[in-house]
Amino acid sequence: MNRTDPAGSWRSWPLADRLLLGACWAAGIALVAIAASIVLYMGFKGIQYLRPDLLISRPVSDLDQSKSGGFLDPLLGTLLIITGAIVIAAPLGIATAVWLVEYGKPSWLARMVESGVEVIAGTPSIVLALFGLAFFAQQGLGFLSTTGEGGAVFGRSLLICCTVLSLEALPLIVGATREGLLATPRHVREASFALGKTRAATIHRVLLPVARPNIATGTALGMGRIAGDTAVVLLLGGGTLQLESNGSIPGLNVLQGTGSTLTTYVYANSPSGEGGAPQKAYAAAFLLLILVLFLNWVVDRIARGSEQLGWIR
Repeated sequence: MNRTDPAGSWRSWPLADRLLLGACWAAGIALVAIAASIVLYMGFKGIQYLRPDLLISRPVSDLDQSKSGGFLDPLLGTLLIITGAIVIAAPLGIATAVWLVEYGKPSWLARMVESGVEVIAGTPSIVLALFGLAFFAQQGLGFLSTTGEGGAVFGRSLLICCTVLSLEALPLIVGATREGLLATPRHVREASFALGKTRAATIHRVLLPVARPNIATGTALGMGRIAGDTAVVLLLGGGTLQLESNGSIPGLNVLQGTGSTLTTYVYANSPSGEGGAPQKAYAAAFLLLILVLFLNWVVDRIARGSEQLGWIR
């Protein structure tokens, strides 16, 4: 093999290796083409129908959704659910990853935790939704849920929806944070210990800042999965077009109430749905795509430790 000509060295490879290299290039190009096609198609269709008034008007129940309001409430519901679920999943996921990598004792418990995270990662969202519906419909958890006459607990609210959706983001955050911690060289830890730092201080001051890009990656992936979920929102969020509060505590009563997200709005108004407003579905889908990309950008900025958005120090 001619090592002085890296650009043309592949020509001297065995035929099988060259075929494999070509297959890898083809797969990569195909993946980029598919992603670009989705973005361009949704952008083309969404921009046609996205109007400013749709962002500030509330949806109204009607047999023909094409003539009834916008999607302000589903947009607010999406932001509430993404924020609430990540607020629950991120600290828990980071703490779980730190414990598994830096402590991991007793070993039998660490193995159980790892198995539990893997099981959650492989569980379909509809199963999580059914579990959440059965669990939060208990009488003792009625303060988290909407209730009916006679004190019947329905097990549905945006807060419950956030709690269950946090389970979908948890494995992604745990896995990405673990990778970042395991990739940190051991001598970094030893140098911190040699300076008299405790294990807790080393984790807080050294390891977590190094793992910030990985934490951001897991958080961004988790937000994407939360934002794209429909089954959990339909079963646990109540599926109401408008945000309906429940309770007397300002702010919390919105989370205790019901609502919908952009995904459920798109589902209901898609060409195969019952809302009869595919134009609004395209506009809402495009807005959801822009929202997820924006949130990913924000998380990336936080991870890179910009002075304006500094996080872990």
